[in-house]
Amino acid sequence: MTEEILRVENLNKFYGDRHILHDINFTLHQGEVLTLLGPSGSGKSTLIRCLNGLEDFSSGAVYFKGEKINLTDKNWQEIRQKIGMVFQSYDLFPNLTVMENILLAPTKVQKRAKDQVAQDAEGLLKDVGLEKYADSYTRELSGGQKQRIAIVRALIMHPEVMLFDEVTASLDPEMVRGILQIMTKLSKEHHMTMIIVTHEMGFAEQIADQVLFLEDGHILENTPGKTFFAQPKTERARDFLESMDF
Repeated sequence: MTEEILRVENLNKFYGDRHILHDINFTLHQGEVLTLLGPSGSGKSTLIRCLNGLEDFSSGAVYFKGEKINLTDKNWQEIRQKIGMVFQSYDLFPNLTVMENILLAPTKVQKRAKDQVAQDAEGLLKDVGLEKYADSYTRELSGGQKQRIAIVRALIMHPEVMLFDEVTASLDPEMVRGILQIMTKLSKEHHMTMIIVTHEMGFAEQIADQVLFLEDGHILENTPGKTFFAQPKTERARDFLESMDF
């Protein structure tokens, strides 16, 4: 068994009187890919945002490499350097070049040398096929290109875990393929530990070591990926897969 990276115990989330997440439990190990599946509104994005402090949770605990995360702003700032996240919206600065967007966090937050970070960034941009756009402004790029830059911006921080929240939802099919290929490469070649919210079922089947299937904030299944797609345990999961033409 590889090293435990994340452990979530009895996590609950409320918005006022609305109970959004109900007693969520799971463990993620080094190099594993966990996919969060389920219908819209099931709590997937809320859960993933709770894992790096973008959403507060109401009760329960999150452990990173065996250490319980203290729910303070300073603690979450440190954790976010180790748990990178890429969103459906790219959140790039349009007034900065691609390289300036990438360099900002590692030089300002991690205090790393600009020359060394720039060298790392050049390598990552080459990996995603965008090395010639380093001096372009992000407003000049397509949606798929912006999403690749957002992935590079997260990877430049040298995270130990990557969170992806519906990163292909607003892209056309050709761009989707390119982003999914990058994520697959991160898993298969770089053994990146990842949690992925997606509606791309073929991709999820290919990449998932573990599946959490959620509905109404409850985990209905916590199952190895191959088992979930071949033989889901619950009727609700079977209906979901059929509705996705899978």
